[in-house]
Amino acid sequence: MIEMNPGTAFSPVYLEVFSSAGRILVVLLVVLAQIYLFARIRHAVRSSRRSGRFQSRAVGIAGTAIVLLSALGGFVLARPIPWVDPPAFVQILFFYLPAVWIVGSLCSVLILLFFRGAGHVGRKTARIRHELTGLSAGPGVDTGRRRFLQTGVGALAAAPFVLSGYGAAYAGRKWEVKELALPFGRSLRVVQLTDIHAGLFMTRHDLKRYADQVIALRPDLFVLTGDYITNTIAFLPECLEQMARIEARYGTFATLGNHDHWYAKPADTAALFRQYRIPLLRNAHRVIETAEGPFAVAGIDDLYAGQPDLNAALHGLAPDIPAILLSHRPEIFPEAAGRNIALTLAGHYHGGQIKLNLPKRAISFAHFRTSYPQGLYRLDDSSLYVSSGIGTSLTPIRLNAPPEVTLLHLS
Repeated sequence: MIEMNPGTAFSPVYLEVFSSAGRILVVLLVVLAQIYLFARIRHAVRSSRRSGRFQSRAVGIAGTAIVLLSALGGFVLARPIPWVDPPAFVQILFFYLPAVWIVGSLCSVLILLFFRGAGHVGRKTARIRHELTGLSAGPGVDTGRRRFLQTGVGALAAAPFVLSGYGAAYAGRKWEVKELALPFGRSLRVVQLTDIHAGLFMTRHDLKRYADQVIALRPDLFVLTGDYITNTIAFLPECLEQMARIEARYGTFATLGNHDHWYAKPADTAALFRQYRIPLLRNAHRVIETAEGPFAVAGIDDLYAGQPDLNAALHGLAPDIPAILLSHRPEIFPEAAGRNIALTLAGHYHGGQIKLNLPKRAISFAHFRTSYPQGLYRLDDSSLYVSSGIGTSLTPIRLNAPPEVTLLHLS
């Protein structure tokens, strides 16, 4: 059972401290990565046979570009910029390019450090072998081979920038409709959107395309499971305007995520949901009548940033009525299953967002943080589905975790 007491280790105060420490660590790593990359670029330029004037200009240009890209990326990440639908060239030049640079530079530095360490270990091993056996360490330095290896390492170090650009320009925008069939006791077409993160990287145009896709799926029930904004409430009206266009036979229901608490006042958020006539379920439920009998939609506040209360969400609900629980985070699932909730829908983890797929498991920050990073989970007669969502957080890059519009065929 999940402890729901907000005074536990996952209290908002704890999370604020943890989040602040995490941001400081990320900033420190980014700064160190830029310094290291500049040092490597400077060394490469100074080692070339070009003129001293060329070298000075090249080093100056590289240093200026690194400082500008890093500073701009940090500013966009740290400061809310309530610019709804900026021109495309502004979005690419000032928002996407710095984000691609920061992620690419961090991964590039890891590659360079790995090969530097591997080379150091190889030379150390050769020296120890020579001292122990008296055998020669081998022939002299093969300059051709060294240049070939340096070129290969350079290409590998450039690969993260290419992948980051791909993840921002293509993989982060080409969504998929994920369909699955689940037992529920009522025949329903349910469409879920989660982690929209309206903002600089999810504009009005993007929101309209997703809303059009949901409309084309003709849902009986449309549900939203939190994180409608990135870092300012200024984008929420645009988001809700598009979500309100979607008409489902049994209505639209929503619950809040952590970003909706961190960057907006719950009262202001609730007022906007009322304005656009989208029911917001915060520790509450609604019973809906169908020809096959009633079913319920319940919603719980964010488990760590909000004030979750599953008892309040289910209060007065007859145990024989099948229920769908909306929760931004999936960790409520064991408790929901213990209360015989047929289906829990969640998000939060973006499917890992930047994920490495290995033969036996996937690796991402999300996969290390939770037992429910994405996909379908079963416990007794209860199901949990964790959607990868459509938006992004911290960076607009998605790799191996495409945006997802979820269509559930319940029966």
